[in-house]
Amino acid sequence: MDRLILTGARIFDGTRLRHGALILDHGQIADIAETPPAEGRRIRLPGGTIAPGLVDLQVNGGGGTMLDGTTTADTIARVCAAHAPTGTTGLLPTLISDSAAATRSVLAAGIAAAPRVPGFLGLHLEGPHLDPTRPGCHPPEAIRPLTEDDIETLCEAKTGLPALIVTLAPAAATPAQIARLVEAGIIVSLGHANCTLAEAEAAFAAGASMVTHLFNAMSPLGSREPGLVGAALTHPVACGLIADGVHVHPSTIRAALAAKREGAVFLVSDAMAVAGTGLSEFTLAGRRILRADDALRLEDGTLAGGDLSLVQAVRYMIRTVGVAPETALAMASSLPARLIGAQVGRIAPGLPADLVHFDDDWKLTRVWRRGAPVQTNSSAE
Repeated sequence: MDRLILTGARIFDGTRLRHGALILDHGQIADIAETPPAEGRRIRLPGGTIAPGLVDLQVNGGGGTMLDGTTTADTIARVCAAHAPTGTTGLLPTLISDSAAATRSVLAAGIAAAPRVPGFLGLHLEGPHLDPTRPGCHPPEAIRPLTEDDIETLCEAKTGLPALIVTLAPAAATPAQIARLVEAGIIVSLGHANCTLAEAEAAFAAGASMVTHLFNAMSPLGSREPGLVGAALTHPVACGLIADGVHVHPSTIRAALAAKREGAVFLVSDAMAVAGTGLSEFTLAGRRILRADDALRLEDGTLAGGDLSLVQAVRYMIRTVGVAPETALAMASSLPARLIGAQVGRIAPGLPADLVHFDDDWKLTRVWRRGAPVQTNSSAE
């Protein structure tokens, strides 16, 4: 039977919590009904909350795999498949700073993956056009300014991708270059930047509309020089946030949410190769990344991405930061989906039945993709 009726749980539709029966039909959302229909296979859930499948705009890897110069459409499929059991059913695989040749390979792989890989919503290129004084875990030798050839490559690739985010720093790209990328439909995000408020504002005026992992690898808020953090908090741009209790203190998160207009902060995992695995370390650009104490670090202690799922981030936002469930869920579903123009992240008739179920303690219990159950990964909890 192709009709599935889910009852017993609250339903977050992408905006608000509702009560009723969620009806799925042939892998799509059919309706939220006060009274369930007579026909259809029923699953009664033990309370908790049904929400849209989560959407992650910054995923460097998963299942033991990272994006790099060897990436193919099959690589992208493995990364997407690794995150589905953790509740992330839609994502942007992300390439950190690498060579021009590696960037071209990943763009080509993304174009090949777009029509056929479940959960693939586009690509995120985090670098290599960053500020060398704020490299984070990015290989310093790969960081370089944006060139005319880079612009042509990116603009041409965007025509074959559903979405493309490029994280860059004002030190590596002029406002005119940013404007050209934006005109081509590319989302420009500022990150790994040691810029001033004025430099950030010039980039925003040119069309940059996003900030990558707010507070991390950027010039901090100062009393006389607000830096990129100050610019991000006082301008209507969207900001990614790694909510794991390691990258950003909960009080700092509360301050950011109070400063930003509603709906302007979204959650990202910044996940690496270890996501969905029991791996204790991996290699990035020839350097060991160690996994310990719910964090990933270079051997010198530098943070190197997140050891985090979006489910964990949602739970952290609700239980530790203290935001309303509707706010935390939207930050991991409808908001990021809207930012890239993807028709996911909401529960509405006609949309794909990509869903997650949380228990009353905000732990993941079930995942569906296009109405079909996905075996969950306990590490997502």
